[in-house]
Amino acid sequence: MALLAALRSNAPGIHYNSRGKSGQTAASAATYCAELVRKRDYEGFLCTLLLPPESRNSVLALRAFNVELSQVKDSVSQKNLGLMRMQFWRESVDEIYNEKPPHHPVALELSKAVQKHKLTKRWLTRVIDEREKNLDSRAYRNIKELETYAENTQSSLLYLTLETLGVRDVHTDHAASHIGKAQGIITCLRAVPFHSSKRQVFLPVDICILHDASQEDFIRGSQEKNVKDVIFDIASQAHVHLEHARSFQNKVHIAAFPAFNVTVPLDGYLKRLRKSDFNIFHPSLQRRDTWLPLSLYIQSWRKNY
Repeated sequence: MALLAALRSNAPGIHYNSRGKSGQTAASAATYCAELVRKRDYEGFLCTLLLPPESRNSVLALRAFNVELSQVKDSVSQKNLGLMRMQFWRESVDEIYNEKPPHHPVALELSKAVQKHKLTKRWLTRVIDEREKNLDSRAYRNIKELETYAENTQSSLLYLTLETLGVRDVHTDHAASHIGKAQGIITCLRAVPFHSSKRQVFLPVDICILHDASQEDFIRGSQEKNVKDVIFDIASQAHVHLEHARSFQNKVHIAAFPAFNVTVPLDGYLKRLRKSDFNIFHPSLQRRDTWLPLSLYIQSWRKNY
């Protein structure tokens, strides 16, 4: 119901106590995080609305933290400025675990999440470390390097989401690892048109070499077979990770299933990519999936991923 209400009102869809000065501060921080995620990670926002109420605000804080980090690379003109922002968040995490969070809305909400769910610090620092390494504007050397980046960012976020659900289980973490890798790979694919417009290509070099596809091919938006073959190979690896995660679905803790609703937009993108014959520049891939809310609701009802 929260999902449908949010879509109807075009608002965060979550209610906060706004009485008193401290209540207003908490409300504004929570609203800031919800709005940031809704604007910058809409699919993640919809997925979060289907989580249990006791986890929802905490996961919005985690996603807002992830958005803040992900925006650094494209919002600074010099690497040193990016490093300074990463250092701010690294110090903020330290202060959060010392129960002295900085007066920043995301940090304040993240602190509440950490205290409420006893979140594991290393997952947060691992996201920062990996995002910092990624400030260098260079392509991934191979698909393994892209998977490592995805594991350290997207999978780490899933591990934290599972902790807000009270799930700490090896089989569930195994599934989260593969889903996170699939998500990272697909995020890389989805960014190709944007990066190409800025004359940047970050796709795995080994796969591009295999199919004799140059950076210039992507920059000019080529629809030749060799370019499509690169996209096919990378997308296939994401599909393999999703199928691997599902292969032991019966061993995954049932309470974890809401966290894995992220597979819905991933499947949707891969389906549209196949329909476009792996033309990564096809207009249909740039449009928002209008059926996503319904698809999320159906999967949530079926309790699978």
